[in-house]
This record gives sequence, structure tokens and C-alpha cells, in this order.
Amino acid sequence: MKYDMERMQHIRELTNELDVLNQSLSRPDLNYKDRTALAEKQNKLEERLSNYTGMNLTGKASLEPAYFGNVKRAWPDKLELAPPPIDGEWLPKSAVYALVDLMVVVFSRPKGLFKECQKRIQSGLQTIQEELLQLGITDGVKEVELQHSAIWMAGVYLMLLMQFLENKVAVDLTRTEFVEAQEALVQMRNWFVRFPTILQACESTIEMLRGQYAHSVGCYSEAAFHFLEASKLTQSKSMQAMSQIYAAVSYICIGDAESSAKAVDLIGPVLGVIDSFVGVREKTTALYTYGFLLMRQQNLQEARVRLASGLQTTHTYLGNLQLVSQYLTVLGNLALALHDTGQAREILRSALTLSKKLYDIPTQNWVLSNLTALYQQSGEKGSEMENLEYQRRKIEDLQQRLATAHSSVHHNELIEKVKLQVQQLNEHDMKRAIAGPSKSVDLDIPESVGLLTPQPMPSSARLMDQDIGRLRKRKV
Repeated sequence: MKYDMERMQHIRELTNELDVLNQSLSRPDLNYKDRTALAEKQNKLEERLSNYTGMNLTGKASLEPAYFGNVKRAWPDKLELAPPPIDGEWLPKSAVYALVDLMVVVFSRPKGLFKECQKRIQSGLQTIQEELLQLGITDGVKEVELQHSAIWMAGVYLMLLMQFLENKVAVDLTRTEFVEAQEALVQMRNWFVRFPTILQACESTIEMLRGQYAHSVGCYSEAAFHFLEASKLTQSKSMQAMSQIYAAVSYICIGDAESSAKAVDLIGPVLGVIDSFVGVREKTTALYTYGFLLMRQQNLQEARVRLASGLQTTHTYLGNLQLVSQYLTVLGNLALALHDTGQAREILRSALTLSKKLYDIPTQNWVLSNLTALYQQSGEKGSEMENLEYQRRKIEDLQQRLATAHSSVHHNELIEKVKLQVQQLNEHDMKRAIAGPSKSVDLDIPESVGLLTPQPMPSSARLMDQDIGRLRKRKV
């Protein structure tokens, strides 16, 4: 990309220089000697420009032009991705630039580098919006209104758009920015409603995100509904497992006997096949959930073993700060319950540091409540009072954010136990849309470590790191 930008700059400079020279050659009073010198310089500039652009001045490419879908791409829109002879184009240049932004977001988000994520998300969305406008996709344009020649290219940019919005929802929920998460999720829903066939693969993603939003704002029953709907809308075993794990924790958070039984029914089958998954994302999430369930059932020693194993795997392979912070919080709570105040103090302080870095207010409150209990056990009255005051401010902050989210016009429509409703296309329109990118397209980047799988996994399965800590009972 750096080379491409430098190349484009050289092309602009040579083009400007050539324009000035051509104006000089057009002067009728130019003598023969000067005209000859300028003509020779013109030939050299044209040759240099041709080397950069791959085209001569007649507009013909020196090599056969690359194609993407049904659209011939002019030289300024192409990005060389490898040395010849494999330098063909696999995505338009703007899509490659957006994809690089997306890769940075996906790898930065687990590390809590949210400023970089926000900058890249904004850059990627702007690039994609400009390309969609060129394809005639303005406000109100629907799938059936697309020109046939634009369907394939539109599908590429629309899938990228949904990936950026998906990551924006994840970042906003992690940072306890519920209203901003609502807005991004509503955008995803609206795009899906307008382009239901092209974006068919995103339906399960949207249901998963609706569940994550609902759980983040304390609507656990609604969250479980959407997680289970997400599992029904995908054929990916990984996605189904993640959905069932999330739903299990939502049921645990409801807290009654019936919901706890449902949680056991969901997490049991996943644990039975956990070693069959490639990578560690599913395993670490399942271990966290199972450990949390054991803790609620007062099986503290077994919970400690499971959680310690999961924490070690998460720290070694995922590098996901948010999941690490929530593992630490649960382990700190267990150490406190087992009267190991020394270890509990160390663990909880580490969890608080990480949750502050992530602006994760619910986890901060959870850690602070455990620290208050620790100070009470240790008889540290001064630390207890200071901690309670800090916790009170954090609770007020969270309650205000929750109240704002609940009062939003989008809140009820996002959490209600109803699947997305879209207008069914007729057979002809559906065939046109299916001519675009495959419904199994997945442009997301895996965050877990493992071998590549022969079949792509749906994008929302990549949201492993989306606030698993919110999948537990908040005490505020």
C-alpha cells in the first residue's frame, strides 16, 4: 500500500510535468532547437509515465487488464498484490485498503487499542460509502433495484461494511457505550433489510449482536432468545457452539432453577465436543462459562481448576485483555470465597487495571464489589470506605448509561423476541442477487490460534472477545 501511494504520487508529478511541457510545445514561435529538445524530453517523460501506469498514451494497457466480477478496472483502481506473473487483481484497490483497515481493527480490538480501532473503522466506512455511491447505492436503494453489473461489486463492499459495523458494535459494548452500539446495530439491521440475499450470511451475526446488546443492558431472557436464534441461522458448528455458550450464561444470570437447568443443558453438549474445534476460542469460552456455572453451584474447587486452565490458554494463545480481565475477576471472587485473601487481592487488582484500560464499567463494578468484601474480611476499614465511594461513582455512571440506553427509541426493537422481518424476493430477483458473492463469504480475521479450516466460519463467530464478562449477573 505504501508503494502504491508513492507510485500514484509519482504519476501525478509526471502528469503535471508532461502537461506543462505539452503547453510549451504548442507555442507557434518555438524555434527548432528548443522544440527538438522539448520533444526528446517529452518522449522520456511519456516512457517513464508508461512504466508507472502500464499504459501507453493511446490508453492501451501494456498487459491484459485485470477483471473483477463484470467490471473492468482502470489502472488507477488496481493494486499490485504480488510480483509477476501472479500480480492479478483479487479485490479492487479500495476494497483492499478497507480490508487492511479491518485487519487492524480485528487485531487491535482484543488488545484494547480502541483509539486505533475507531480511526480505522471510520476510515474503512468512509472508503466503502464512497464506493457504494459510485455503484449507485444511495439512501433507499434496495437489492432489487441494483443493476446486474453492479451486484457482485456491491456484495463485496456491503460485506466489508457489515464487518466494520460488527466490530464497531463490539468496541462500543466493551466500552459501555450502549447508545453508540445501538446505532451501529440498527445500521446493520437496515442494510440487511435492504439487501437480504446479498447479506444473507449476516443474519446470524445480527441476531448474535442483538443478544450481546440485550445482555449488556441486563435483559437476560431476551439475550438468550437472540443467541439461540443465531444458532439456528447458521450451519457452522463453531458459531452454534458460541451461541449456545452465550445463551447458557444468560440463563445463569437469570438465576432461577429452571434457567440454571437450561444452562446445564446447553453447556453440556458443547463441553463434550470441545476438543474437536480448531483453535482455542470455543474452548476458552466454554471453560469460562462452565467455571462460572460451577461457582454458582458452590463447587468452588472444581471451578477454580477449570477457570485456571482457561485463563492460561486465553493468556497464551488469544491475548484478549477483556477475557483475561473477566477470568481474573471470577478467580479473584473464588479466592475470596476460599478465604485466600492474599491471592484474591493480587488477582482483583490486576482485573481492575485491565477493566479500566478497556473502559469496561460493568466489570469494574464487579471487581470493586469483590474488593469491598475483601477489605471487610481483612478489617481494612479505611480502604473499604474509599473503595465504596469509588464504587458508588461507577455504579451511578453505569446506571445513567443504562437508563439512556433503555429510553432510546431503538432499545425495544433491538431486544424484542422477534426475528428480523424482510421482504421476500421473487425467484427472478433472488437469482440476480445470488449471482453476487457467495452467502458463505467471510472476510473477518480469526482471533484464535489454530489451523485453517476447509470451510469458512461465519463472521459473528469471530466475536469471541465481545464482552463475555457481560454474560454474568451484574450487581449494581
